[in-house]
Amino acid sequence: MNMHTRLIVTALGICALPFAQASEFADYGRVIRVQPRVEQIRQPREECRTEYVQVPVQQQYQQQDRSAGGAIIGGIAGALLGNQVGGGSGRAVATAAGAIAGAVVGDRVDNNGRVVQNQQPQHVQEQAVRQCRMVDGYESRTTGYDVTYDYRGQTYTSLMDRDPGQRIRLRVSVEPERGQ
Repeated sequence: MNMHTRLIVTALGICALPFAQASEFADYGRVIRVQPRVEQIRQPREECRTEYVQVPVQQQYQQQDRSAGGAIIGGIAGALLGNQVGGGSGRAVATAAGAIAGAVVGDRVDNNGRVVQNQQPQHVQEQAVRQCRMVDGYESRTTGYDVTYDYRGQTYTSLMDRDPGQRIRLRVSVEPERGQ
């Protein structure tokens, strides 16, 4: 080996020396205790219920146009008929009674008994009323686990994302103490 090659090999050996001293390996520790970390988180929510209340209701009828033609024609026909039936001083009374009766009958025939009013008396009806309000709800969330474990006679505690079970996998790093 020539001198130049020896210098390169020696330099590489010196540079690799710290890596040769540090060593990492995997091992297992025994889990002693697992304590979940739990947070109470406030979550407002809407709470609703349905109540039934009695409400007055007016029944509405659709008002239809009424015709006066039937009453007029009925009144004339009734007056003519009453005038023919009555005699003497009773003729005027019979004519008036015939006119009134004819007007009523003619109105009913022409308007088919349509109601003049558009509202009937009030009735009571149950109506569902939904009432809502905001209430504070709380939810428990596990944010991690405090895991206490034993490794070679020493007790350690670490925060972990999940429960590791009865044993915990460890990454062990061995290196010499500095200054020796």
